[in-house]
Amino acid sequence: MSAIDVIGGGNIEPRGLEEEMRSAYLDYAMSVIVGRALPDVRDGLKPVHRRVLFAMSEAGLQPNRPRAKSSRIVGDVMGKYHPHGDAPIYDTLVRLAQEFSMRYPLVDGQGNFGSIDDDPPAAMRYTEARLGPMATEMLRDIDADTVDFFPNYDGKDQEPVPLPSRFPNLLVNGSAGIAVGMATNIPPHNLRETTKAVIAYIDNPDITVEGLMKHVKGPDFPTGGIILGTSGVRDAYTTGRGRVRIQARAHVEPLSQGKEAIVVTELPYQVKKGGDGGLIQKIAHLVHEKKLPEITDIEDHSSDKGMRLVIELKRGSIPKVVLNKLYKHTPMQATFGVNMVALVDNVPRTLSLREVIGH
Repeated sequence: MSAIDVIGGGNIEPRGLEEEMRSAYLDYAMSVIVGRALPDVRDGLKPVHRRVLFAMSEAGLQPNRPRAKSSRIVGDVMGKYHPHGDAPIYDTLVRLAQEFSMRYPLVDGQGNFGSIDDDPPAAMRYTEARLGPMATEMLRDIDADTVDFFPNYDGKDQEPVPLPSRFPNLLVNGSAGIAVGMATNIPPHNLRETTKAVIAYIDNPDITVEGLMKHVKGPDFPTGGIILGTSGVRDAYTTGRGRVRIQARAHVEPLSQGKEAIVVTELPYQVKKGGDGGLIQKIAHLVHEKKLPEITDIEDHSSDKGMRLVIELKRGSIPKVVLNKLYKHTPMQATFGVNMVALVDNVPRTLSLREVIGH
């Protein structure tokens, strides 16, 4: 017997390192694209979103039932469908409940689920959640043989792909994700407008993008704001790519002693109001650098009734001039880069508005 026993391992195929790395990286890239980062065009969900909603449905967490601890929900999802750690699952659950992230939240949360000031959510052991009313429409008739079920990661359970989804969630709530070599960034839209566009497509399958835009005027962001111009929106709807400029909504109010204040009530989507790197901090920095000397104070009067950021001006200042400076130097005017990429039959495609509705 030789000093080293050779253990047979089946067929051994010699391969060059470069070839093996290329093949392995391609497999990894496709796994990320299909299994993690991009939404399915049919229900607008990534696998982790779909698994969270399905697990909550299986647990009976309907809108008319008591909420369950988020840690229980995360445990169910991780144990049955998504064995990739609790942090990304809880992050998904939190985002599905945030009114400033989702145009129509799919999860009804109770407790601290974060804020537009970039405050982190409370630990999962302190928060509770159940399905929101809109989520029930995504799951309705799931037991009526409406969608296919596939084995989960260990073959002991079944999970649906996609969800039945009675409304076009990809357009209604949008999506964002970074895959390998590609990304998606789809803005949310108004449910009523999107539904009218779907009906128009059903009535006339040959309808053009211009015809659909008579119903869908543009994105409808949960944080509000004003969309500047239509060329970026038209490009996005026609080609699947475009740049949408969004401006904060603000007005001027009189104060005592002849002073005036700029009051901001809506911000561009995904712009933080407070916290590190937030709008308030950036305005304060510009004041400190003497680039906005007209501003004397900033007060945040926001509440559960809405946003109210009061920017007090020096006596004699011209509010319109200050407002233009704020739009130029702060995120009160921002750009949303639209990239409507979604999975069609497990293949990533850049889609126009008409193609998204058609699928």
